[in-house]
Amino acid sequence: MKILHTSDWHLGKRLENFSRIGEQQAVLQEICEIADHEQVDAVLLAGDLFDTFNPPTEAIDLFYRSLKQLTNNGKRPVVAIAGNHDSPDRIEAPDPLARECGIIFAGYPNSLIPTFELDSGLKILQSSAGFIELQIPGTQVPLRILLTPYANEFRLKTALGYENSEDELRAILQQKWKELADKYCDNRGVNILVSHLFVVKKGDALPEEPADEKPILHVGGVQAVYSENIPKQIQYTALGHLHRMHTVDQLPNPVYYSGSPLSYSFAEANQQKYVLIIDAETDKNVQVNEIELLKGKKLLRWRAENMGEALNWLSKNPDCLVELTMVTDTFMTAQERKQLSAAHNGIITIIPEVTNPDELKYIDKKSIDLTKNMHALFRDYFKYSKGQDPNDELMEIFTEILAGEDEK
Repeated sequence: MKILHTSDWHLGKRLENFSRIGEQQAVLQEICEIADHEQVDAVLLAGDLFDTFNPPTEAIDLFYRSLKQLTNNGKRPVVAIAGNHDSPDRIEAPDPLARECGIIFAGYPNSLIPTFELDSGLKILQSSAGFIELQIPGTQVPLRILLTPYANEFRLKTALGYENSEDELRAILQQKWKELADKYCDNRGVNILVSHLFVVKKGDALPEEPADEKPILHVGGVQAVYSENIPKQIQYTALGHLHRMHTVDQLPNPVYYSGSPLSYSFAEANQQKYVLIIDAETDKNVQVNEIELLKGKKLLRWRAENMGEALNWLSKNPDCLVELTMVTDTFMTAQERKQLSAAHNGIITIIPEVTNPDELKYIDKKSIDLTKNMHALFRDYFKYSKGQDPNDELMEIFTEILAGEDEK
């Protein structure tokens, strides 16, 4: 069978004040067309479906329309789990109606999906907390999926008995996965794990979490899980959270982050985006095919030495979103900013790089640029009040506070 792996749609997310909903519509339509062209049998959506616990109406509408299209009239199951940006209760709320379309939601690590059968022939053969076995029309073998949505420490304590120990978390997850795999995942079906956790190969350096992302690796979140904790019966692990598509491990079986379908911060500038197509057979190694996504605007960073250079570059890169650094002897005038904005409608941020430090004394310290995001405003405030930039540890604490407020 063929399985499409995608994640981190972050529907409703904006880039500063710039709406991305049009790009999200285009790229989700592209994913639907890829699913049809590749004739995939199932779709896995590995968390961060929305960008906030309370997404805007247009994002919700786009989400359900896209999932409905992906199901191919109920013949193709779409399995979606909650990420750390999602409200698990909101994700599971439409589940009874969604199942009638072939859409399966899991919000918690111990979510129990009821068995059902559709007129299309799609059915859930077996179900347990954190596990489903599917019979898909047109396939000869069942698809078994271990489901582990994102869980903070509180949810893990509730669902899995986690007691705030890094080693114990890994041990409990490994034991839970092994119990399910030993019970349900023999070599007469295709066996998959879908999760929204921070997974690394033991001994490898930790990859950076996305900029402006609610971090998983922090106090109150969860620690990294090792690829060696995944049961040997699992033929492919589909992960969400990290926005760059990459392989965590290949042995004994592939562990992949599919990445986000769009670049959502300038830390992802020039980053190619993908969906992954998994060709799977029983008792064999899977083949993973990377398919490039072409929709959506590129995010580009550019540093210009003067206005002429900036205007020339902007004219040559019209269809993108730009973080522009302007080298200047003094602070930029309103007229200069207006001239740049008129030359390109995708400028998100203009950063003046002042070469004359004496000009700093002319800053109006009472003025606040409310177009900046919360992290930038906090940095400005801290630098103004303390005379220095906040360190990484302080910024991580601030990000955690914001994440906690969103979850409330």
